[in-house]
Amino acid sequence: MRPQSKGDKDIRVLLIEDDLMVQEVNRMFVEKVKGFSVVGVAANGYEGREKVRELSPDLVLLDVFMPKEDGMEAVTMLRQEQQDVDIIAVTAANDTMTVKKLLRYGVVDYIVKPFTFERLKRALGQYKEMYDQLKQNEKISQNKLDEVMLAKEQVKGDELPKGLQPLTLKQILDYLKGIDRPKSAEEIGSEIGLARVTVRRYLNYLESINQVEMEMTYGTIGRPIQLYQLVDGDEVRA
Repeated sequence: MRPQSKGDKDIRVLLIEDDLMVQEVNRMFVEKVKGFSVVGVAANGYEGREKVRELSPDLVLLDVFMPKEDGMEAVTMLRQEQQDVDIIAVTAANDTMTVKKLLRYGVVDYIVKPFTFERLKRALGQYKEMYDQLKQNEKISQNKLDEVMLAKEQVKGDELPKGLQPLTLKQILDYLKGIDRPKSAEEIGSEIGLARVTVRRYLNYLESINQVEMEMTYGTIGRPIQLYQLVDGDEVRA
């Protein structure tokens, strides 16, 4: 993350999005959040990379499905070029492979279209908190680094759907970390002392944010059984 220069008040954002209507909505949303300004737009990954070199933005909001050069190609090239820019993926792409690859390329957040202003506002607020903390110190202590990283987990907990509790979610995640094969909601509930229906609600939520994957199998009488396990390679955040 690039420290702000003197007199540069806002975090500078570049939008890489081919749909002009979505581009304008994203611009409007970003500029409603205090401390952020849009400094440029691009309609594909190639144009976006040129704008990164030209404008030196702090943050890119990146779509995936674009002509000429898509977001996956763009983020790959940006990292190969070692461009000093942070990236939030804002895309309709929600398949596990795309999510995992973008996370491995270091996107700081992943927002699935369609999304609300409140969701983007939370993402920008979380990013700004981390940005401000890191730009204040040339060297950062372990305690300060822990504060920055744990702030992301706190935001995550605040976003839980109504009726879901952080402690129960952590209990289920801790159990999933220790299993070596996919298990059903009934098996998980039996092991940790929760009702199958309750466990299923948390598993459905975890699947929706790509922290667990579900596979369908069939029992001896042909009834489908849903089995769950953590997504390989992803860091789980309760």
